[in-house]
Amino acid sequence: MIRHTRLVFAFLALAWAVVAAWQVMEHSRVEKSGRDALVRRSHDISGTVSKLVRAQRFFGTVSQERMEDALGSLVSTDGIESIALLNRDSEIVVSVGTPIDFNIKGLTEKLERWDPNLLTVVNLVDFGTNVVSGSGTNLSPIFVRPRRDTNAPPREEGLFVSPLPRPPPGEPRLVETNFVAGGELAGTNSPPRREGFRRLPGFGRPSGMSEPDYQTMLAKRGLHGFVIALSTEPLLRAKDADFWTRTLIVSFAGLAALGVALALRNVSKSADLQFRLLRASELNTHLRELNLAAAGLAHETKNPLNIIRGLAQMISRQQDAAAEVRDRSRSIVDEADRVTAQLNEFINYSRPREVRRAPVALNAVAPEVVRTLGFDLEEKDLHLHLQPDLPRIEADEQLLRQALFNLLLNGTQALERGGEIRVAVVPCGEGTVSLEIRDDGPGVAPEHREEIFKPYFTTHQKGTGLGLAIVQQIVLAHGWEITCHPNEPRGALFRISHIKLLA
Repeated sequence: MIRHTRLVFAFLALAWAVVAAWQVMEHSRVEKSGRDALVRRSHDISGTVSKLVRAQRFFGTVSQERMEDALGSLVSTDGIESIALLNRDSEIVVSVGTPIDFNIKGLTEKLERWDPNLLTVVNLVDFGTNVVSGSGTNLSPIFVRPRRDTNAPPREEGLFVSPLPRPPPGEPRLVETNFVAGGELAGTNSPPRREGFRRLPGFGRPSGMSEPDYQTMLAKRGLHGFVIALSTEPLLRAKDADFWTRTLIVSFAGLAALGVALALRNVSKSADLQFRLLRASELNTHLRELNLAAAGLAHETKNPLNIIRGLAQMISRQQDAAAEVRDRSRSIVDEADRVTAQLNEFINYSRPREVRRAPVALNAVAPEVVRTLGFDLEEKDLHLHLQPDLPRIEADEQLLRQALFNLLLNGTQALERGGEIRVAVVPCGEGTVSLEIRDDGPGVAPEHREEIFKPYFTTHQKGTGLGLAIVQQIVLAHGWEITCHPNEPRGALFRISHIKLLA
């Protein structure tokens, strides 16, 4: 049984461990799914930003003010913290939203960076900044026109684009472009000039601009990618909610496994207890049968003892018998009387106690028991005091007489000449009283106060050891309780409690 119980406990622990591992794996899967969803959203936003930049393009340039306004409306969307446009040197050209604290120098490919509360995605989508002269590519570089200084006086600086007549079919369209302070836009140190030049709209380098100036302008003002910063708060909230949900699942699984384990343990203990009770019942039945057999044997033994006692008594009374024979005959009579008394007590102890409760007047029963012990009291000159006006209680009168007789007899045997015994009733509340028998004898040693109620335990030389055992048997049959205490300043106190008081 114990081995099977341990196997069941091990199986329950293994099942709980499997559930816990499964929930950990599911939580990791949910976290990864949330991260993937956020990355996919960043890709969608990247496509929107790319389309927005190309939509704002006008003859290969975008205005920084208009770009910031357009991106600002996108940043106001929930979850987007900031957007920044980058040049070829990975420097921020246009930035909207929360400043991005991220090292983007030297990036050459797409990068994702996860911070505690932020996901930063760098998109190096080439807007044509890698175009070189004579490459023949159709990529269109996009330049950012710098923010205007509203406090500066009007001037003809900046980039001015005017259309030229439409060319014949099959030839590229040309535009007339005038640069004023062209070095300022291109980032070069060449002096201001007002010479015109022709270039393809959005294709390659203008015909009047040197290659180094054009490359410098591409590096500084040409768009090469952008950075998107997304808040991970929704992901963190979903992750925390999933974590606590799965923690509850694991906890409930653990509690369920523990409950099943305790239930199985209780069932196992209950089955074991029922088995023991069955064995005890069988043993009790066997002991009861042995008890009845022993009682019958004791009863049958009394008959030959009485015969032996009678013959010994006849011999002791013959005058012509020798003195030694008469003395031994009297010894046989005494021993027969002693054995008969023990057999009587054994038969009395082995008799089943059937309690028939009825109102009993203690002030009538107690004096009758005292008169029965009159000879023993007079022989030792003992004084027995009964409390006046003893109350009426609920008990079996015959069994109560026997218990009271055995307690008083035990006191008379323990006391020396001139001793004193007191019988009193003490109220205990809730309609119950305690019956107390006190004496001023030698008392009972503390280590013997529990043993004296066991069969055949006695401290008297002539005692049988069954008197107090019979008292406890009667008391328990009534549902009462008997205890032994010291009687101050000396002696013993026997208290029978939980006796029902009648009005």
